[in-house]
Amino acid sequence: MQAFKLRVVCVGIKAVIVTAVVVAMLLAQGTSASAQGIKVRVGRTIGGSGFHIPSYVAMDKGLFKAEGFDAEFIGATGGVLVRAAIAREIEFVPIPGGGSEAMLKGAPLVFVAGESLISQWTLTTTPEIKRVEDLKGKTLGMGRPGSADYSEVVVTLGKFFKMQPGKDYKVISFTAETDRIPALINRSIQGAVLSFPHAARAEKEGMKILVRTGDYIPRLGGTFLTHKDMIREKRDMVKRFIRAMAKAADYIKNDKKGTLEVIQKYFEIDDARVNEGIYNQVYDKFAPEIPPDLLRDLFESRTTPELGWPAGKPLPDIEQFVARDLLNEVLKEMGRKVSK
Repeated sequence: MQAFKLRVVCVGIKAVIVTAVVVAMLLAQGTSASAQGIKVRVGRTIGGSGFHIPSYVAMDKGLFKAEGFDAEFIGATGGVLVRAAIAREIEFVPIPGGGSEAMLKGAPLVFVAGESLISQWTLTTTPEIKRVEDLKGKTLGMGRPGSADYSEVVVTLGKFFKMQPGKDYKVISFTAETDRIPALINRSIQGAVLSFPHAARAEKEGMKILVRTGDYIPRLGGTFLTHKDMIREKRDMVKRFIRAMAKAADYIKNDKKGTLEVIQKYFEIDDARVNEGIYNQVYDKFAPEIPPDLLRDLFESRTTPELGWPAGKPLPDIEQFVARDLLNEVLKEMGRKVSK
């Protein structure tokens, strides 16, 4: 009887130990999964972009991680990133120009969070170029047709200076902005489309900013889009992403030192004065909001004859291209003012 009782007790203890081990393993797996976070791929262009500083901050300063993400950057050209978003190979892509053009052609994409509220593109030239008309017959370096920088400068030169690519100036395509500066210095090209950070570097090398496209075209820059199915299938994940981007915009305004560290890393600029100059130009120009007037300006800038939009064809209802309700829901939860 005693032996029986002992056996029962021993078996019971063994069962408890086995159960405890199983529970511990499950808890460890859960903790590990939690520690790893939700896998998410975030698009970025090759080479640093001033439009995307909030996403760099969110990545490097732990804001994505704080929202439960195990995030990684996927670097590619704007066109490749938009196609990857359509194919659901990348969850979040910051390409408003190419994205809006794709949406107008029926792509199942929708904007979810803003970054820059101003245009940061410049047409930076060699010092002997004194005015835009001096570029006639010259060669400009920019992204591929359909990229944001290409579209914006072609529209600006065509609409405001009556100059057309191929007819009035030549174009050489460069994948990365970083490759355009040496070409300028070597006089292989006479002008280059550069965002503020890279233009600042070029100025240091004796080049000059001839045109700021923001003086001519109102601009949403770096606005993130995602596949429409993400809103339905992974709503909470999209909300977390929006919240991280909102926090990144706040971080940039409030933590100059930390933001300068990010600028130095992603633009590989060791000159503290240049980095500070970049920060001072953009620190208060980022926000997660997507203002309706700037959204309309974005789509109107893509519906021009220069980009192949039929003359006289009206815009569709562009609010269908932004997850306004979801964006506003997050902003309200954060105590922010929302766009209607």
